Amino acid sequence: MGVIKIILLIVYVIVSIALIVLTLVQSSDESGASSTITGSSTNNFYNQNKGKTREGKMKKMTISLGVSFAVLAVLLSIFYI
Repeated sequence: MGVIKIILLIVYVIVSIALIVLTLVQSSDESGASSTITGSSTNNFYNQNKGKTREGKMKKMTISLGVSFAVLAVLLSIFYI
């Protein structure tokens, strides 16, 4: 059981550092709530294919790292009780 705790803790630290770095590297989304309020439409080719760009891939990676961070936090809390 001790080896599993150590492995989970090491993976948790790696995921948390990767999540921090990936979040800091991303550019901020300028058209947040203001475009919703003003009603500006951004239905162009770039926004429809945003998932295939570098920013889209980084956003998907951030989401997956966030989910794995939460799952590892729950697993670590179970093992350390």
